Amino acid sequence: MLTYRKGERKLPRPRKWKNVCCLPEHTAFGCLNTTNINQKTIRMTVEEYETIRLIDLENLTQEECAKRMNVARATVQKLYNNARNKLADALVNGNKLKIEGGDYRLCENSDIIYCNGCHRVRCGRKR
Repeated sequence: MLTYRKGERKLPRPRKWKNVCCLPEHTAFGCLNTTNINQKTIRMTVEEYETIRLIDLENLTQEECAKRMNVARATVQKLYNNARNKLADALVNGNKLKIEGGDYRLCENSDIIYCNGCHRVRCGRKR
């Protein structure tokens, strides 16, 4: 067991990489009828995007999504709630939405057409 002296910093827990099938084809979204150049930009991570894709588009449960992404169901629930809040803010308030960054890795089978059962042909495209 590790013990720490008073005032000694604890090391942060290493981040766990989330499996993502494909990167999004479109990464920026926004309101078309605005003239506000100081529009707020909301940043959504790639793994938050993946939870929206798997749960809402592929109709998977949070448990199935967690298995596909190789994380705990509680992690998927947190990612999904964050993603939904960001989507709602962008839609209701007319803010820009940009998908970028995060702690993810493309699934190991991303060089084949059907990776990890997602059945999305674009997974096999070379960029």
